[in-house]
Amino acid sequence: MTDLAWIDAAVRAARPRAIAALLRYFRDLDTAEEAFQEACLRALRSWPRNGPPRDPAAWLVLVGRNFGVDEIRRHKKQDPLPDEEHVSDLEDAEASLAERLDASQYRDDILRLLFVCCHPELPAVQQIALALRVVSGLSVKEIARAFLVSEAAMDQRITRAKRRIGEAEIPFEAPGAVERAERLGAVAAMIYLLFNEGYSATGGDAHVRVGLCEEAIRLARLLLGLFPSESEVMGLLALLLLQHARAPARLDATGAIVLLDDQDRGRWDRAMIAEGLALVEKALRHKTPGAYQIQAAIAAEHAAAATARDTSWGKIDQLYVVLETLQPSPVVTLNRAVAVCKIQGPEPALAMIEPLEARLSTYFHFFGLKGGLLLQLGRHDEARIAFDRAIALAHTAPEAAHIRQHIDRLLETCAEVARDDASA
Repeated sequence: MTDLAWIDAAVRAARPRAIAALLRYFRDLDTAEEAFQEACLRALRSWPRNGPPRDPAAWLVLVGRNFGVDEIRRHKKQDPLPDEEHVSDLEDAEASLAERLDASQYRDDILRLLFVCCHPELPAVQQIALALRVVSGLSVKEIARAFLVSEAAMDQRITRAKRRIGEAEIPFEAPGAVERAERLGAVAAMIYLLFNEGYSATGGDAHVRVGLCEEAIRLARLLLGLFPSESEVMGLLALLLLQHARAPARLDATGAIVLLDDQDRGRWDRAMIAEGLALVEKALRHKTPGAYQIQAAIAAEHAAAATARDTSWGKIDQLYVVLETLQPSPVVTLNRAVAVCKIQGPEPALAMIEPLEARLSTYFHFFGLKGGLLLQLGRHDEARIAFDRAIALAHTAPEAAHIRQHIDRLLETCAEVARDDASA
């Protein structure tokens, strides 16, 4: 691995803890982010020469904190500095910082910061977008894809959120029990979107960004520790576990996408699946169904099937009907169409998704599914148009390669038809 590659990996992994600690210290988003960026630049200069520090997060916090304090001294000499008790002593900076990073009220600075970002002064979309940007370091482009909006629109939302926090002087302090409960939905949504970003790897990686998925699972576990009787949090953790259990089988040795029906189920993480299934069962016993629980129940049907042929598509379709009621969304209907296709065939499924095209005009998976359904119906010219649109919207090389396989198959079919016509 090159110097740049391992430094990038280390910084990505350390970012959430480092940003959380710097924000807790400076109480200002822009200052914390600027301090972290400066620490990253210094890491690029120092780490290749000196080797990686024992705790990259602690190193970045210390360097970022010192830079931020110097900047405050230089620009605002008349203002008092924050109390030293907010950061480590300097005698053994790394060890002390590492201990403090896990010693906050929520047992985790990152989870605490999520609750801070999800302040009710901000609209729900701005809360989640801000948390994804500040806490997890996702790009504006990545967050925009998660919300199916343009990059410019999402950039405006994040900018407004930061400005509103500054103007309202929203405190960066841990909320009490009542406020935590009120913000629970937004925090859960942010964790879910963080996992999805890692799972779909829209950042351009050629593989699943395992680190983001694992971080989301870790945060979901911490959240369940805070709300142990909350069935939706159980459902969230179950959903993430059941999805992530399939990660080893989602790509082949060349990095190509392997569809669910074709995956080697022997490569699925059975321990993770067992934990997810147990959580689904426990959550549903509460008889207060929510969107995460239903999605987890759908994932459980796939996980419990020994082979693709054993999948209970009828149950999955019924669960999607419930999910459409709880969380109406064109993406939910698009996913349900897959189950409908398995049960009734491609024609009813195509009729179900065609009204969604205007709302999913920038969604890769819509055109991939549409092309596949048209291909099954023998409507080859229309299928080619849909596949071409899907390639244009692909976020990763494996996605584009997967669609090209469909196009190659389509061309082969058309060539066979032409040969048959010529010999007739």
